[in-house]
Amino acid sequence: MTDQSGAASPSKAWPLFPSLQFYQPRFIKLDLIAGLTLAAIAIPAQMATARLGGFAPQIGFFAFLAGTLAFAAFGGNRFLSCGADSTITPIFAGSLALLAGPGSPDYALLAAVLAMLVGVFLIAAGVFRFGWIADLLSIPVTAGFLAGISIHILLSQLPGVLGLPAPDGSIPQRIWTLASHLAEANPYTLAIGLGVFALVAITEWWDARIPGALIGLALTSAAVALLGLQNHGVAVLGTLDLGAPRFALPLIEPGRFVQLVPLGLIITAVVMMQTAATTRAFPSSPSEPPDVDRDFVGVGFGSVLAGLVGAFPVDASPPCTAIVSETGGRSQLAALTAAAIVMLVLIAGGALLRGVPQAALAGVLLFVGVKIIRFQQILEIVRQSPEESLLIGVTAAAIIALPITQGAGIGIALSLLQGLWSTARAQALVFERVPGTSIWWPASRSLRGEQDPGVLVVGLQAPLSFLNIYRFRRELLALRGATQGLHLIVLEGAGLIDIDFTAAQALREIIVDLRESGVDFAVARLESLRAEDGMKRFGILDLLGPGHVFQSAEDACRALGGASRFRAA
Repeated sequence: MTDQSGAASPSKAWPLFPSLQFYQPRFIKLDLIAGLTLAAIAIPAQMATARLGGFAPQIGFFAFLAGTLAFAAFGGNRFLSCGADSTITPIFAGSLALLAGPGSPDYALLAAVLAMLVGVFLIAAGVFRFGWIADLLSIPVTAGFLAGISIHILLSQLPGVLGLPAPDGSIPQRIWTLASHLAEANPYTLAIGLGVFALVAITEWWDARIPGALIGLALTSAAVALLGLQNHGVAVLGTLDLGAPRFALPLIEPGRFVQLVPLGLIITAVVMMQTAATTRAFPSSPSEPPDVDRDFVGVGFGSVLAGLVGAFPVDASPPCTAIVSETGGRSQLAALTAAAIVMLVLIAGGALLRGVPQAALAGVLLFVGVKIIRFQQILEIVRQSPEESLLIGVTAAAIIALPITQGAGIGIALSLLQGLWSTARAQALVFERVPGTSIWWPASRSLRGEQDPGVLVVGLQAPLSFLNIYRFRRELLALRGATQGLHLIVLEGAGLIDIDFTAAQALREIIVDLRESGVDFAVARLESLRAEDGMKRFGILDLLGPGHVFQSAEDACRALGGASRFRAA
């Protein structure tokens, strides 16, 4: 099966390198061009992300190689790029710093173990098809989460741009320390950092395929060498321990491993969210739904391999994936081409990278920090749903004020609470007949409907559960008291997708109470198989008896809404 571009969509049964299953020779040129472009974007980004996490720049290359090779082998999406990511790096870096000194061998060991732990969690999520977990984070909470992460990135890189020592303490303390020492900023590092930031922003605006970050690193490195800026306080990367990655199984004590499990779960949740979003934004074939679960497996193996080569957890990269898609990539060969170029840089590129100013990498990360804030999305939420905009502020504040893992946990909890609150607020809807038809529709000011005397048609557009059944009962009793001569209530079940034990017991009590007062009860349009199964399992259909379940509210009204009404035994 092929998509509109002529590229074949990978078979879900294909075991390894699925994007190459139906590969055609005419795709080679397109994949090579996309791979070269991806490498130009990824090289500075992977170095900068490694520095963000407190690692040597080459560790970012190791993470990219591991993520790329493993995803190409096990993932399903033909565009997705996997490697070091600035979204998750501040989260685990801040937590690992509480257990070991950043840059120390112990810190690197913990990061490698964490990568393998996250990888195992992701593989399990994919194998057991837990892709739905990625949908548990609402958009407002996600926007707040990214805004908070952005503040951490910006504050971590400002000292490098200003040429000042990195301050300690809480975020407000760090802001105050930097503000009070602005007069001591190094004008050369400031020019380099802001210059690279501006160059990346302009090239991104002009054409995302232009490797602005790589151009910025090359220009600033040349400036440092030609003008002798190291003599003016401009720090450079210096000698790097480059070379091919070496495999080793990271081992730590059981007690320390247990300490990493909560962090691993949070990182896994964030990676699942971003991987699912990336896969859905850039599907392999527009005619087939994306296989999110298989892509979890691919990214999971990427993290496992990253741990084995001494790197840190990897994630799907939306910007890099967009680059592959926009430059005409047709398979994971594009990402593998980029990985081959990165490997060449590792083997022979030490001299090229030695003179890169650290302020230039900080400028790249400043752009990343600003870019991940979804300004347009936040404005839309504030304008269209002001009550949900509170979730943005609370989540961002939690990420900023608390340890990032705790803030991320609060964000996930807020997202779940928002879903529960939406379900709990579901109201009983009164239905009316559309004049001149047999259609029953929720009553509204824009549609003038009609009702049958003594008949009340109500519905609930949510699962009937312990969260809303008692509110539904109160509203139903209030409607009964307000309806003169009521002798029939029809539950319009089109929006009733499920029913739990608590709701079923309460619904049984409602039916019994109504019948004892001479009011019949019927169910119509019970379309959900889960809801129908629940009604059977909990004995509600038996309690209703024959002739009380209908395919439409109109059928129920015609059969039971006339002069004959239910009489209690």
